[in-house]
Amino acid sequence: MKDAAKQRKSTLYDTLKQQVLTLELRPGADLDESDLSERFGLSRTPLREVLRQLAGEGYVDLRENRGARVTEMSYTTLRDFFLAAPMIYGAILRLAAQHAKPAQIAELKATQEDFRAALRSGSSAERALANNRFHEITGDMAANVYLLPSFKRLLIDHARIGMTFYRPQTNEMADNLTEAADQHDAIIAAIEAGDEATAAKLAEDHWNLSRGQIELFVMPTALDVPMGTFSRNTSA
Repeated sequence: MKDAAKQRKSTLYDTLKQQVLTLELRPGADLDESDLSERFGLSRTPLREVLRQLAGEGYVDLRENRGARVTEMSYTTLRDFFLAAPMIYGAILRLAAQHAKPAQIAELKATQEDFRAALRSGSSAERALANNRFHEITGDMAANVYLLPSFKRLLIDHARIGMTFYRPQTNEMADNLTEAADQHDAIIAAIEAGDEATAAKLAEDHWNLSRGQIELFVMPTALDVPMGTFSRNTSA
């Protein structure tokens, strides 16, 4: 009985995590705890335990007397994301090259195979989740108790605002996805060789590759015009 309840909690955790990362649950969306309790066969106490875990990791916010909601993305959080991402990614890969264990490298290689398979025939959500898992493993490799929580929080918003990267609409965008996969291979090689400097440089290259597509989420082209002007000609 306890094992069944534990499995239901794990299923709820995994489901909500994936739905947040792939924007199936939009930023700021309220979570219907009664519906979740019924769907996953959990009473209020274990349900709240899962929500507290997700809140601690940055997926949801718990509001007193107002229930849970998906963590929002504001101007401030997006600004902080763009400031912190390059520094944190570089530090993580540098440490990963120092501390990676053989079993972790094997898992990273297997996840890279999943990512390439998703690029060939998967949905944008499958691509985003495979990429997210790839980077989660590098965070585990880094094994830094201070850096890891910040990195995992960063990955949540990277997945959410990076969903545009996994919906290529032009040949250039599709080429970027192929290059991202090639960079993953290079990251694995640098980590396996214990090459900290190359790993850190690849983190910068990898960030720069996706940054342009991520910025489309923040500022669509149609909105990128000076204040007081129109994006198209109008007649008097």
